Amino acid sequence: MNKKTRAIIGLIGSLIICFFGVYRLVVEVPSPVNSLIIPIVFATAGFIGCIGNLVNIKKLSNS
Repeated sequence: MNKKTRAIIGLIGSLIICFFGVYRLVVEVPSPVNSLIIPIVFATAGFIGCIGNLVNIKKLSNS
């Protein structure tokens, strides 16, 4: 498996994690902050992973 394929798989995985976190934030009924920490972490980690994988794919495409 080459590096570009790995980066694309990572991008898809990060998008899924980000969308799951955002979905849980939208669907979650107003509740204590403790139960909202996990969706916030998923959304931010997925977003950071998406940005990192996009940069990686762009870097691999230029070389």
